[in-house]
Amino acid sequence: MHISEGILSAPVLVTGAGLTAMAVGYSLKKMEHKEVPKVAILSSVFFVASLIHVPLGPSSVHLILNGIMGALLGWTAFPAILVALALQGVLFQFGGVTTLGVNTLNMALPAIICFYLFNKGIRSENNLIALILAFACGFLAVMLSGIMVAAALVFTGEPFMQVAKLVIIAHLPVMILEGVLTAFCIGFLRKVRPEILNV
Repeated sequence: MHISEGILSAPVLVTGAGLTAMAVGYSLKKMEHKEVPKVAILSSVFFVASLIHVPLGPSSVHLILNGIMGALLGWTAFPAILVALALQGVLFQFGGVTTLGVNTLNMALPAIICFYLFNKGIRSENNLIALILAFACGFLAVMLSGIMVAAALVFTGEPFMQVAKLVIIAHLPVMILEGVLTAFCIGFLRKVRPEILNV
């Protein structure tokens, strides 16, 4: 899901950076001091999980966990993902500095969308409904990220059309895996620490 430097056109890079800057500013304004430890922990989980890449043709796949981040953090998923991606770009050359805005937007915006779509359902008193919606949250977050990465590549130019299609197809197994992981995590938290979910 990381788009490397030197691929995207300048308008795509500038648009991604601008939208991410606005979203991170809004997120930091909303974030309370007591949320900082939770944001930091989930940012580090995201950092570690997305370091493990499995090569697949011209692309590679890895866990993203943006569904669970959206479910647990809401808007503060933006700064959490930004910090993790910045560290990955600087330390391991995954993504890069110029593509940081686009990559953050591609992973954090779906997290926010899923937060608004599934927030109430995941915190429902009915366990079955909560788990089904948690699976949908994880699945949809990765699917939306794949679509956004593909869109960024398509807006850059026609030569990337085939790669854009491959990105979405390659992430189909990841969508299912992320859905299962999100459902497992939400189910575990509902049993052990329901106060985190305000159940």
